[in-house]
Amino acid sequence: METRRWINQSLPQTLYIASILLYLRAGFLVLFGAFISPLGLALIIGSVAGGYGLANEKRWGYIVALVVAAFGLVPFALAVVAEGIGVLFELTVIINLIFPVALFVALVHPMSREYQRIWFS
Repeated sequence: METRRWINQSLPQTLYIASILLYLRAGFLVLFGAFISPLGLALIIGSVAGGYGLANEKRWGYIVALVVAAFGLVPFALAVVAEGIGVLFELTVIINLIFPVALFVALVHPMSREYQRIWFS
């Protein structure tokens, strides 16, 4: 019998943390009203689907999680293009950048990539 789970503690630490960060991201998006816009709703659904896919060791879950994580970095990249690299040294930007960077780094970490390449179906 195949089990479905929301959290998988047997994953490597990087993927386990990434799945939790995806659920937290979805929760914060709901909390701050992102579900009103189609893009926000897509990010919420993508975050939950990515976390669930990671927890169940599915390759599609890893890909969805990676796309959602990369999409979270886009506003900061656009800010750098519009205002210059100096914008990254503002305290509010640094604080807001911690969460998306941590998620992206956890997913592209060599341990995460190797584990998903070998074990994910």
